[in-house]
Amino acid sequence: MAEASRWHRGGTPKHPLHYRKEVEIRTTLQELLLYFIFLINLCILTFGMVNPHMYYLNRVMSSLFLDTSVPGDERTNFKSIRSITDFWKFMEGPLLEGLYWDSWYNNQKLYNLKNSNRIYYENILLGVPQVRQLKVRNNTCKVYSSFQSLMSECYEKYTSANEDLSEFGLKDDTEWKYSTPSVSSPWHWGFVGVYRNGGYIFTLSKSKSEIKDKFVNLRLNSWITRGTRVIFIDFSLYNANVNLFCIIRLVAEFPATGGILTSWQFYSVKLLRYVSYYDYFIASCEITFCIFLIVFTIQEIKNMKEFKWAYFKSIWNWLELLLLVLCFVAVFFNSYCNIQVFLLLGQLLKNTEKYSDFYFLAYWHIYYNNILAITIFFAWIKIFKFISFNKTMSQLSSTLSRCIKDIVGFAIMFFIIFFAYAQLGFLVFGSQVDDFSTFHNSIFAQFRIILGDFNFAGIQQANRILGPIYFITFIFFVFFVLLNMFLAIINDTYSEVKADYSLGRRPDFELCKMIKESYNNALEKLNLKKPQKDENKNNMKSGDLAERARREGFDENEIQSAERMKKWKERLEKKHYSTETQDDYQPVTQQEFRDGTTTKYKMRLAECLTK
Repeated sequence: MAEASRWHRGGTPKHPLHYRKEVEIRTTLQELLLYFIFLINLCILTFGMVNPHMYYLNRVMSSLFLDTSVPGDERTNFKSIRSITDFWKFMEGPLLEGLYWDSWYNNQKLYNLKNSNRIYYENILLGVPQVRQLKVRNNTCKVYSSFQSLMSECYEKYTSANEDLSEFGLKDDTEWKYSTPSVSSPWHWGFVGVYRNGGYIFTLSKSKSEIKDKFVNLRLNSWITRGTRVIFIDFSLYNANVNLFCIIRLVAEFPATGGILTSWQFYSVKLLRYVSYYDYFIASCEITFCIFLIVFTIQEIKNMKEFKWAYFKSIWNWLELLLLVLCFVAVFFNSYCNIQVFLLLGQLLKNTEKYSDFYFLAYWHIYYNNILAITIFFAWIKIFKFISFNKTMSQLSSTLSRCIKDIVGFAIMFFIIFFAYAQLGFLVFGSQVDDFSTFHNSIFAQFRIILGDFNFAGIQQANRILGPIYFITFIFFVFFVLLNMFLAIINDTYSEVKADYSLGRRPDFELCKMIKESYNNALEKLNLKKPQKDENKNNMKSGDLAERARREGFDENEIQSAERMKKWKERLEKKHYSTETQDDYQPVTQQEFRDGTTTKYKMRLAECLTK
């Protein structure tokens, strides 16, 4: 971002070493301080949007609609639905009882039911719930010729091309007629298909008895047919005590294989953003975030103009660009969500007798939270850019940069073996073991095996011969051989880096050391600390020059000879040019003279060290 990062961006030094270090200290500390303020602001912004009541609201609602059993059948709830009969039992039992709380526990009415229904007395049901189904047409798949005499109907899995749009059943109301989908509504990704909006829809009324009669009528007239592939139950509620909306979707998928697969979504979101004083404080943090974003963007544009293609040689600059892109995406999502809430919230709340589609608002709000979570993750990772100036962190980064080629070669070999075992597990156990039911499930299952989480009994039961062979060979080759090779690559490289650092081959710029030096200089200027003696400074300077010579490739014998040459020259200068008494120095011996005049190469090295 500034001149402090010049040494790893490919720039050339323009000032003497001492002056350049002072500039690096000042600019790096300014950059670090500015970035910490930005990071604190971002943390306040993100954590201020998350309410701990979100989890408890989701938990209460999921317990009510997922775990409540059918009266007289403790084993049947929404999670355990496996047949159409179980589904109608849930609709006429736990769903109705959960949606309509008519009175307090002593049968005392606490509110006017003409305006709204309430769930758990504290949560206002917004509008009315909606139930819709999607169907596929008959003869969307081909029956084998030998079985055509036994089966004349064939309903394939759901796709938008196979969807049934025709009327059916009684054909006298919306639940028997197809409704076109809304353009803005997102599609739903289920277990066995991706479903679009629209379908055969009906809404519930505010009367519990009317809805129960409606369910009985639909059940008796076969609203659920062989072509049914999915049923959605959507409703939204608002809790004013914690200022949270809870958008609930219960999904029952009817796969082509038969049976029912249930899933659910509970989204607790804060759509009314600015209500309390704390919310206005969060709004000020959002404004501050935008100011930081503009400043950082201008800085990166200046750096790209200054360093041109050398700018893209640093991994930290790529991280900087990624962080800026994520920040701009987060700002876009936030603006879009606020605009949509402002435009749609009033319209959705006008008519309490219709279904209020808050799922669209919650969908984009969840995406905004995900983008913000990724942004703050990379914002914390950027801290390593400043910590890498420390010796320990510099060793870590040097280790990773040195062994990257070996790791890439190892990764190719590892994933060849890993994917071979994943395909083997999918083909052998996929039809019987849930962990290997799909290819990507097989990949995740093998990562779990490496971490010690596996179901050996299921593998062995699926295939008593190939199961144990697969498991033992995978553990041997992947866990005992390949992972230990990976650790050996890291350990060997780290040992080399540590040995180089012990010889003084480390970066010139160590932030902690320079901060300490600037701190000591400040204390000396304020007369709070005695200045160090010149001898110590000379010794420190000599040590720094020796480390610099090691980094330039000189061996230890050459450096020691050059140091003796330097001492010999200093003593000669002190003898002939010093105004002090003759007792303050020692004569130069013949051995020192012979050591100091060995080669012109050592003389050049000594001159470099004395500069």
